[in-house]
Amino acid sequence: MTFLPPPRETPDRLKPVPRPDRAVAPPGWPVEVRPPDAPGWEHSAAAWLLDQCPADYRGYPGLRRHVVVLARFAVLHVEANQAACRRGLSEARGELREVATPDEVEAAVETFQREDARLAGVRRAVGLVEEALRGRRYAPRL
Repeated sequence: MTFLPPPRETPDRLKPVPRPDRAVAPPGWPVEVRPPDAPGWEHSAAAWLLDQCPADYRGYPGLRRHVVVLARFAVLHVEANQAACRRGLSEARGELREVATPDEVEAAVETFQREDARLAGVRRAVGLVEEALRGRRYAPRL
């Protein structure tokens, strides 16, 4: 049986230094949020994340103090909206046919489809912000 030594800690002098002039945001990053490591990026992330959540979330001091926790709440909220949208889409024709005209039902279906597509983009963006708040950084591709 082979035992590996514990990983050595990288000396601070060898760790990469965040460079605000080289801040990189990946595709799907929300335009309202500054790239990771840019000055004020976490503040812009918190403001944008709160915009993705119910207004009541602004009243919880813990979410304002811990932006990573706020990001997790935002991810779960958007995922719940996606599930509700998909359920509405799957039930729309059966549930609405007796109370709406066929054109109105199709308009509702189209609205659910558009909202589902929008939420997919929001989910990606919220996930990218959460990953960045947890320390993940992105490198530009040539």
